[in-house]
Amino acid sequence: MYNPIKELTKREWLIWLSSLAIVLVSNLLTADLDILTLAAALIGVTSLIFAAKGNVWAQILMVVFSILYGIISFRFRYWGEMITYLGMTMPMAVWSAITWFKNPSEGNSSEVAIQKLTRRHVIWLTVSTVLVTVVFYYILMILDTPNIVFSTISIVTSFLAAALTMLRSSYYAVGYAANDVVLIVLWVLASFENPSYIPVVVNFVIFFVNDMYGFVSWKKREVRQAVDM
Repeated sequence: MYNPIKELTKREWLIWLSSLAIVLVSNLLTADLDILTLAAALIGVTSLIFAAKGNVWAQILMVVFSILYGIISFRFRYWGEMITYLGMTMPMAVWSAITWFKNPSEGNSSEVAIQKLTRRHVIWLTVSTVLVTVVFYYILMILDTPNIVFSTISIVTSFLAAALTMLRSSYYAVGYAANDVVLIVLWVLASFENPSYIPVVVNFVIFFVNDMYGFVSWKKREVRQAVDM
C-alpha cells in the first residue's frame, strides 16, 4: 500500500492539479452548487490519476466514488447509473482492489502487473456483456428510466471497463473512456431539464481526458513490464 502521490511524475502532477482546478471552478461557478457532485468529481479525478499509475488506491477511491455517484444518479432518477455503480462497479472495484494488491509488478511493487487478454477472457467478456445488456435493459424498462438507450449503453460500457480493470488489462481505460462519452450525453440531456447538472458534464469531460492518459500510460508500462519479466 504505497503512497501513490509520491510516485507521480511532473506531467501527472500537472494533469491531476489541472483536472482538480477545472472541476472545482466549473462546480463553483454554477448557480446551485452541489457539494456531493463536487466531492464525487474530485475523488473520481484522483482515482483516475492513480489508476494510470496502476496503484491499488485507485480502486479504493473508486468504491467511494461509486457510492457518491449512485446517490447523484438516484436524485435524477437515472436508475441505470445508480444500479450500475452501486450494484456492479462498486463490488467489482472491491474485487479489482484485491486482485491488484495480490498481483504487483516484478519491477515495481507499487504498481499492478498488467495481464494480456486470452481467448478465454474474450469469450467470457462477450457472453457476460450480452447477458448484462439483456437483463439491465429489461430492468430499466420496468423502472421507466429516462433516456433508456443511452442508459443501457452506459451500463454495458461500465461493465466492460470494470471487468477489464479486474482482469488487469490496459484496455480498461478505453472502456471507461467510452463510458465517459455516453455519460457526457446523458448528463447533457439532464442539463436541459436542470442546468445545475452542467458541472457533471464538465466532470466527465475531464474524466475522459484522464482515462485516455491512463490508456497511454498502461500501454507504455506494459512494454516495460514485458522486458522486466
